Amino acid sequence: MKTFEYSRAESAQDAVASAAAQGARFIAGGTNLLDLMKLQVMTPEKLVDISRLPLDQVEPLVDGGVRIGALVPNSDLAANPLIRERYSVLAKALLAGASGQLRNKASTGGNLLQRTRCYYFYDNSMGCNKRAPGTGCSARQGFNRILAVLGTSEHCIATHPSDMAVAMRALDATIHTLRADGSERAIPIGDFYRLPGDTPHIENVLEQGELITAIQLPPPPPGVQIYRKVRDRASYAFALVSVAAVIDVADGRIASASLAFGGLAHLPWRDAQVEAALVGQAPSPATFDAAADALLQGARGHGHNDFKIPLARRTLAAVLHQAVEMHA
Repeated sequence: MKTFEYSRAESAQDAVASAAAQGARFIAGGTNLLDLMKLQVMTPEKLVDISRLPLDQVEPLVDGGVRIGALVPNSDLAANPLIRERYSVLAKALLAGASGQLRNKASTGGNLLQRTRCYYFYDNSMGCNKRAPGTGCSARQGFNRILAVLGTSEHCIATHPSDMAVAMRALDATIHTLRADGSERAIPIGDFYRLPGDTPHIENVLEQGELITAIQLPPPPPGVQIYRKVRDRASYAFALVSVAAVIDVADGRIASASLAFGGLAHLPWRDAQVEAALVGQAPSPATFDAAADALLQGARGHGHNDFKIPLARRTLAAVLHQAVEMHA
C-alpha cells in the first residue's frame, strides 16, 4: 500500500472541502476501498474519513417515503422496521450481499459506489480500461464468466456488483449529495450510473469531492416485493443474475411492474420495455416470454458468460411466477 494523507472530517461541509482536490477519496466502512489500495488498484493521495459524520439515521417522510443516511450500515438498514415492512425487496437484497461482518461495516453510500469484481480490474499485470484507461480490455478474450451481457462496449464488459443498488433501482431511489462548492443535488438513481462507452473508468455522475449524504425512497409501490439472486454458492458470492421486482396483480392482470436486474450490466439494469410487456397483460408463460425477449433483445455473450442469457430468462420467469402465486 502506498503512503497517503489522512484526515477526519468534522462535518459534511468539512468533508467536501477536504476532498475537493484531485487524488482525494472519502472513506467510511472501507470494505472495498482498502482491498483495492492494498492491491494498488486504487492509490489515493488523501483519504477523508467521513465515518463519524451524523449521517446514520433512517427517517420516515411525511409523504410515506423514507430518507436513509449515507452512513447507515447495511446490517442496520436491512433490520430497520421501516425497511422490512415497506421495502422488503431492499432488505432481502441487503441480506443477500456479502457476509455479516462486511454488512456491519459497509455503508449505504459506499455500497452504491462499489467497484466491479472483474478479475482483470484487480490484476495490475493485465490490461483494463477501467483501472488504467487505454490499456485495453483483457476480459473480452479472457475468462469472462461473471461479466456483462447487456450495455457493454468494446472497452469494457464489467458488471456492477451491488445487490442493494439493484433493489434501489427498482424502487426509484433518489441520491442526495453535497458538492465541493456547498451546493446540493438530488440525482435519480436511473441517472446516477454510466454505461462504459469509451470511458469505463467514469462510473457515475459524481464530481470530485461530491459526497453522498442520503438516499431517499418514494412511498412504496403497490404489490409484492421479491429479490432473487442466482450465484455460484449459497452465501458470500456476487450475483450471476439477480432480479428485484415489485409486481401488482389485480383483476387477473398485471397492474404494475417495476423490475431491475443485477449481474447483467455495468449498472443496475432497468428497461421500460420489459415492464411495458407486462403491464395490462394476463400473467402467462407467453407474457413472461415477451418480457424476457424485451430484456434480452440486445444481449451479447462473450464466450464463458453466454449462459447468463438463458439464465436471465429463466430467473425472470421464476420471479414472475412467484409474484403471481403470492397474489393468489
